[in-house]
Formats: sequence, structure tokens, C-alpha cells
Amino acid sequence: MSTATALSDCSILRLAKALVVHLLHEGPAFTEAFVSFLLSRNIRLEEDLVDQLLNSSEKRLARVLLLLANFGKEGDPDLMIPRISQETLAEIIGTTRSRVSFFMNKFRKLGFIEYKEYSHEIKVHNSLLNVVLHDEPVSEARLPDAPATRHRENAWVSQREAYGVEDPGLETESALA
Repeated sequence: MSTATALSDCSILRLAKALVVHLLHEGPAFTEAFVSFLLSRNIRLEEDLVDQLLNSSEKRLARVLLLLANFGKEGDPDLMIPRISQETLAEIIGTTRSRVSFFMNKFRKLGFIEYKEYSHEIKVHNSLLNVVLHDEPVSEARLPDAPATRHRENAWVSQREAYGVEDPGLETESALA
């Protein structure tokens, strides 16, 4: 037996084994949908395994946020991710909650995501795709257009400075290890 937790409202349907076997033999539409589901699930499991073996926890977090926002699926992505805690994200990507917090703050500072500290609602920007697709380090990924902001001395702050990329306080995962 397994346990599942829903991130949003959902419905569960339990089918008897005999009914499923009958539908697989007699219903070509059901068979096609079921086999398609099994293949896509297998592909997702393989991608997760490769991701776990080859990517840093920072890139795994970026990938999970994009998957939760339905990037790469048909139609427009959902910019808002359902309420999810940092503990749950840490379990999904196989790291600690403190590492997730560090990367979430880094992504927020770089403008890849927006979230309020305790609301658990996350808005994902498509610029986060650059981290995953182009295999770029997070600090070198292409940033979205920075909002016009003013520095304390009334000087305009450059795009990179607005997102804190030039900040020597930003450390990479390998520097912290």
C-alpha cells in the first residue's frame, strides 16, 4: 500500500480488477488511454531518476517548480503553483528544507519566481526555463526584464544589480558543500 497527498482538489475513482481487464480487452479507447498513461508515467520516472543522478538540487528544484506549473504541457502554463510547503519540495527533490529555502530565496532574488515567505503560493516565471533547458548556472541564466527601481543614492540600478547577481553574498551550492 502507498500513501498519496493531493496538492489541489481532486477525485479518486477505484476500479475493480475484473472491470479493468474487461475494458482492456473490449474497449480500444480505454486501452489506448491506459497504455498512453503507463508510457508517460514510465518516461516521467526515468526523467526523475536521471535528474536525481545528474543534476544539482538547485536544478532539480527548478525542474519541479516548472513541472508543478505545467510548463511544457499543452495550453498555457499555470503561473501559480498550488500551496506547497518547503518540506514537501525538499522531499520531492531529495534535499533538506534549508537548501530549498536557500534556493527559493535565490530564485526570488533573481526574478525567476515570486512568493511571500509564509503564504506558500508560488508564481513561476518562464525565465526559470533557462536554468533547466540551457544547462546554465543560475547566476548566469538570462534574467527577465528588471522593474525600474532606484538605488538609495537615486542612481538607476542595472538589471543584474536589481536581481542581486553581482552580490558577492550569493553563494553557489558547491561553495556551501
